[in-house]
Amino acid sequence: DDSVYTHDTDQVPSGPTFVVVVAIDFGTTSSGYAYAFTKEPECIHTMRRWEGGDPGVSNQKTPTTILLTPDRKFHSFGYAARDFYHDLDPSESKQWLYLEKFKMKLHTTANLSIDTDLHAANGRRVKALDIFAYALAFFKEQALKELSDQTGSEFDNNDVRWVITVPAIWKMPAKQFMREAAYKSGLVCRETPEQLIIALEPEAASIYCRKLRLHQMVDLASHSTQNGCSPTDNVGSGMTQAKENVRRNRQSRTFLVENVIGELWSELEEGDRYVVVDCGGGTVDLTVHQIRLPEGHLKELYKASGGPYGSLGIDYEFEKLLCKIFGQDFIDQFKIKRPAAWVDLMIAFESRKRAAAPDRTNPLNINLPFSFIDYYKKFRGHSVEHALRKSNVDFVKWSSQGMLRMSPEAMNSLFKPTIDHIIQHLTELFEKPEVSDIKFLFLVGGFAESSLLQLAVQDMLQGRSRIIIPHDVGLTILKGAVLFGLDPSIIKVRRSPLTYGVGVLNRFVEGKHPVEKLLVKDGTRWCTDVFDTFIAADQSVALGELVKRSYTPAKPSQQVIVIHVYCSEKERAAFISEPGVRKCGTLRLDVSGTESTAPRREIQTLMQFGDTEIRAMAVDVSTGRTVKASIDFLSQ
Repeated sequence: DDSVYTHDTDQVPSGPTFVVVVAIDFGTTSSGYAYAFTKEPECIHTMRRWEGGDPGVSNQKTPTTILLTPDRKFHSFGYAARDFYHDLDPSESKQWLYLEKFKMKLHTTANLSIDTDLHAANGRRVKALDIFAYALAFFKEQALKELSDQTGSEFDNNDVRWVITVPAIWKMPAKQFMREAAYKSGLVCRETPEQLIIALEPEAASIYCRKLRLHQMVDLASHSTQNGCSPTDNVGSGMTQAKENVRRNRQSRTFLVENVIGELWSELEEGDRYVVVDCGGGTVDLTVHQIRLPEGHLKELYKASGGPYGSLGIDYEFEKLLCKIFGQDFIDQFKIKRPAAWVDLMIAFESRKRAAAPDRTNPLNINLPFSFIDYYKKFRGHSVEHALRKSNVDFVKWSSQGMLRMSPEAMNSLFKPTIDHIIQHLTELFEKPEVSDIKFLFLVGGFAESSLLQLAVQDMLQGRSRIIIPHDVGLTILKGAVLFGLDPSIIKVRRSPLTYGVGVLNRFVEGKHPVEKLLVKDGTRWCTDVFDTFIAADQSVALGELVKRSYTPAKPSQQVIVIHVYCSEKERAAFISEPGVRKCGTLRLDVSGTESTAPRREIQTLMQFGDTEIRAMAVDVSTGRTVKASIDFLSQ
């Protein structure tokens, strides 16, 4: 029952009331925002159209690209940044700092800190925190401008609750980094942290999916048509590609759910379980939820899992292919010497990548920028055409129009490693006992639009669950993040991704404790390095549930208590010195100004693990006064 924990939250004053919730989906490849006024929570607005969208890509997100002037000032973001950079003279563009696909750095950096660097296209280094802060400041400005236009007067940032989405598999340092960037950008103040919520991408998708009406979904499992209506009738433009596949491949079992009134609610019963697979540009993130009716509260059944298997992997494979044909030395050189042309080449590849399909028979042509052809000739002394003939890559030919001509097999082979990773991960997930009887599998995120991925998931599941793809698959997370910002208590129970704890001294027990851990102090025998577990990996934690521990300053005059926090992937750890256990953060208790006459000061610390971020609070037991407590996961 939820009421068990309420006594801890009763004293919390209700925070400021926000007029609007704005969610920012800061993606690896594309980004956007959406909002809803708290008075009309059902009505979610997605951002206005951006200038300069790509042909053939009509969604409402803009590329996650950022351009800084040669003196490192913010210049532009998204399509505007890309177009401006593209139009610069090559001699000039070398001086400008252009960054794309930089979000993954937060996932892949092992000891992330405030000072972590990123590399711009021209090879120069910039501070990651500055880039993330510039991007968030850009979204803040865009959203406030749109809200001011909507309401007819200057919109006050204090009336906004901001939500930023991050992958569920991100570790705490990356989440904290996002929060630090938000403080730096002026999105929210450090003094009012509750104005910003960090939302987990697959959770947001799940919240949105459970509200879907069936006609907003594409179901890849049903064989028949409903109401005698052919599956290709009257479907929104976003589904054109799926319609194409249906038309080309009648037996593919792809089916568009149409003309069905009623919500998925009617299909979901108390206790039903479903999986959300969020396939983005950088990561693939899986979450397993169980629904509790009538409110539709959600409970996580298995810790978030996934990995760096987003659609970027396909771009890397393409790059590897180019290196195979033209030589790694040339590609490395070209990227630095002609950064804008390299960006053009990747944009050309992107549009062909979207044209890949399981049953495609005609080749895909990729335009090589003139400067690629020109620079290669200078670099090697022979032509691109010669290189293609000489390379033993038989799938890729040179077409007389100056294009790389790739056979469909060649394109599909670029997808294979990434899709194999996803399928392997899904297979392992479905073997877990907690992940049985899954009614639906929701495929969301931009990469979910890929028919190659859809087919692979279908083959793997073999009818065990119904596969459902929301209509506006790229905006699912954004809309769900707005719903989450309106009511963060929808998700009542989560699973801890890691085991967390601290090192303590325990009384030494003969036979139980290893001799090398023995410490004798004032005649008492202690065992050192004992791992005191706050919470175990994959343990259920209810929202608002608190882990309590008491700490005493070593000396009465002590001003700050600093406690090292350790974590492990394993569910059990006996000692902090074990392999797999690492120091991951610091708990700081500021006990200055709370001197008391009590002979032994006891500081009771309360930690919360049931939310999207880990939080700490503390109280001086003898005086009842709050002690400033913070938990820091970024490397110092």
